[in-house]
Amino acid sequence: MQTSPADAAHRPVDFTSAAFLIVAFLTGIAGALQTPTLSLFLTNEVHARPAMVGFFFTGSAVIGILVSQFLAGRSDRKGSRKNLIVFCCLLGMLACVLFAWNRNYFILLFIGVFLSSFGSTANPQMFALAREHADQTGREAVMFSSILRAQVSLAWVIGPPLAYALAMGFGFTAMYLSAGVAFIVCGVMVWLFLPTMRKEPRLASGVVEAPRTNRRDALLLFTICTLMWGTNSLYIINMPLFIIDELHLPEKLAGVMMGTAAGLEIPTMLIAGYYAKRFGKRFLMRIAVVGGLLFYIGMLTVHTPALLLALQLLNAIYIGILAGIGMLYFQDLMPGQAGAATTLYTNTTRVGWIIAGSLAGIVAELWNYHAVFWFALVMVLIAAVCLARIKDV
Repeated sequence: MQTSPADAAHRPVDFTSAAFLIVAFLTGIAGALQTPTLSLFLTNEVHARPAMVGFFFTGSAVIGILVSQFLAGRSDRKGSRKNLIVFCCLLGMLACVLFAWNRNYFILLFIGVFLSSFGSTANPQMFALAREHADQTGREAVMFSSILRAQVSLAWVIGPPLAYALAMGFGFTAMYLSAGVAFIVCGVMVWLFLPTMRKEPRLASGVVEAPRTNRRDALLLFTICTLMWGTNSLYIINMPLFIIDELHLPEKLAGVMMGTAAGLEIPTMLIAGYYAKRFGKRFLMRIAVVGGLLFYIGMLTVHTPALLLALQLLNAIYIGILAGIGMLYFQDLMPGQAGAATTLYTNTTRVGWIIAGSLAGIVAELWNYHAVFWFALVMVLIAAVCLARIKDV
């Protein structure tokens, strides 16, 4: 491809792309400092029972869906997505401050989670803005999105071990304040360096638009991604308590396992993005499901630190492909609806949290933490059945 004089003007675009990478990393860090230790925080600091821990995740997901769906519909129709991201970062910072100093279960559930829902919405809105930026500048959307996803995974390499180190070494207050700082820096970066892409207001009948095309396949994909993210949520909620309370292994192992999986997800996502056009997104998702089946069989049978760490390669294949390809699958099934498609995909994680929170709490209360992984295995099997019926794009 020849370089035209007009391409010289693309240098700011390259700088903008770098800013997107930094913002993706910061939103990832903000989440990775909070989520991995949340079940431990609720158990040890708030003194919640397993069922109440599960209910917290479920309530958090429900509130998150309502907030993000409202913001998604509004951001696709009018206004500046950039300003919305800055606003979300501000509320995310306030949520971190509340979690840092409050230990009342119901205040955290209703006020803290409400604020956190806005903070977590900064991430899908950033991806929607990145997709619009890629389309406008002629970039390869699949690869650009995969690189952004890799930044989030890089944050999850650093975040969980750092979160456990901060929580165990300095307390949960220091950990949550660190996440708050990440939100502040992220908001400043977005305000100063990301592009503003205003949209012409258009008629819309609802807050969130349904897919205009491929509705059956979008519904199937929603089910598949929900089940896959649900199993991952079960793992995040259950694994630290399983490692510490049932296997009696060191606390830091849980953080190292999450960080190892996230590190291996980076090359997985980049490879998946590179081969998406050649092999198709459906084929890659099938590989992910096979990896997930093997991973949860391993979690049910393997209980030594070295083998648990080795299993993270399968977890990385499972989640890396889902994270890198799933959102793009939605966007391709819903052309012209980048915000709605991205948020619909993101809400599969939240519906997954609803399922996982309920299951993890009830199963752990009735049986034990080990039994939770059996339910995860069944969910992956159902996702595999649905995946056999979806069309490729």
